[in-house]
Amino acid sequence: MAEAPNIPVGSTTAGSIAVAAESTVVSRMSAPPSFDVSDFPVPHGREEEWRFTPLERLRGLHDGTATATGKGGVKVDVHAPEGVTVETVGRDDARLGKAGTPADRVAAQAYSAFEKASVVTVPKETVLTEPIRIAVHGEGGTAFGHQVIELGAFAEAVVVIDHTGDAVLAANVDYLLGDGAKLTVVSVQDWDDKAVHVAQHNALIGRDASFKSVVVTFGGDVVRLHPRVEYTGPGGEAELFGLYFTDSGQHQEHRLLVTHNTPHCKSNVVYKGALQGEHAHAVWIGDVLIEAAAEGTDTYEMNRNLVLTDGARVDSVPNLEIETGEIVGAGHASATGRFDDEQLFYLMARGIPEHEARRLVVRGFFAELVQQIGVTDIEERLLTKIEQELEASVA
Repeated sequence: MAEAPNIPVGSTTAGSIAVAAESTVVSRMSAPPSFDVSDFPVPHGREEEWRFTPLERLRGLHDGTATATGKGGVKVDVHAPEGVTVETVGRDDARLGKAGTPADRVAAQAYSAFEKASVVTVPKETVLTEPIRIAVHGEGGTAFGHQVIELGAFAEAVVVIDHTGDAVLAANVDYLLGDGAKLTVVSVQDWDDKAVHVAQHNALIGRDASFKSVVVTFGGDVVRLHPRVEYTGPGGEAELFGLYFTDSGQHQEHRLLVTHNTPHCKSNVVYKGALQGEHAHAVWIGDVLIEAAAEGTDTYEMNRNLVLTDGARVDSVPNLEIETGEIVGAGHASATGRFDDEQLFYLMARGIPEHEARRLVVRGFFAELVQQIGVTDIEERLLTKIEQELEASVA
């Protein structure tokens, strides 16, 4: 190990950080993932990746004290069009964990604790005209789960994963896209008020494949989702959209990582949230890593938050780590604010009551993301849910 340099007091270099030439600098985004729970220390809330999360409300998912209740945990029903294969497999299936490795202790705990996994396979060149629907309903217990969605080359599908009921759930969800495949996933978190949901979503995108994720979060006491994307060949595209409505006392956290590890791939991230009520807390972390080999990358990420009442809190942190200068473009943006007074004034000046004007502004705020869903009944349900949340705020 090289000896630390001696910096005299009063020197103009005092206060800088000296790094030995042979030392390795590891960023927060490159922390080594692992399938082994013991490779992750029990978090205490001071760690960068846990500092926003209320650990005391995770019901033991983070420290190993949570155990599966078996019957009464969650019930999973899969409804798939003809031609789709739905399997229940054991832990030795080679497809499990192929899309990504657990990146934190809860994900590793979920991987080590599940007994059976569900694998949904769309054969190559199959184009589905109806969505695959996966209903995950909590029945009051604690559960660990693993779900795999696999598309063969040039297959196309839409998958809706709908979370309802009451549960303490830790899970990993893997998306495997073959070359030229197109997958849209809509993940809805419409839990009951006391539910806790922590999950890692891993997408592995093949050459010239397209992946679109739409995450919609409303319910639950604590929801912490960690979508992650990697590419296996050039030409891959990822669109990550998110919409959340955080109510009084709720903690909703979305932590994204897009790793551009292959040349000439694209990613676009847009998440929007609205918050209302005392102690409503939303967290958005958007990490994009462009590795040295990923020349020709084109990426952008944006987070917007609309605070509707006093007492709500937002933490929004976009991050870019770029290891090559040969890129098409890379950027990020984050903004949090209250209602635009000019918009309200414009509507109210035309005879629209204030409550109705606020409703119209919120609907307009979310409009571009609702349109990305592409499943009519989910879009209508989402708009109804937004209306209910807004009605509750003035009740």
